[in-house]
Amino acid sequence: MTDESNLGPGMNLEGTLLQTMGIVVAEATAERVVATMPVKGNTQPYGLLHGGASCVLAESLGSIGSALHAATYGKVAVGVDINATHHRAVRDGVVTGVATPIYLGRTTTSYEVIVTDERDKRVCTARITCQLIQAPPGS
Repeated sequence: MTDESNLGPGMNLEGTLLQTMGIVVAEATAERVVATMPVKGNTQPYGLLHGGASCVLAESLGSIGSALHAATYGKVAVGVDINATHHRAVRDGVVTGVATPIYLGRTTTSYEVIVTDERDKRVCTARITCQLIQAPPGS
């Protein structure tokens, strides 16, 4: 897992949804964020990867990239929009998400996140937009 100090100011993975879902961040910069997530434990009742789990992965990666970018302005990132298209079902193994910026501004960021299965087949394409705000006191 990536050293949490590389994820941006105030970011702590302990006790978060990322930890609960087994998301492991492998690479984290404002230009590219990569993580994996197991399918097991993140499925819907039919045994397929839950679309919401793909969205959690996508929002997490876009938020990490946005936070790293926001830190250069002394700001923090908060998600304001996410959309996702689910392309294919996955029943087992691990999925990988890769987030790359579409737009990195002073007040907003947008990332495209591509989630693939172990055969490198696209499972989901998502886009997340974050607003960059002044860091709350103590963050």
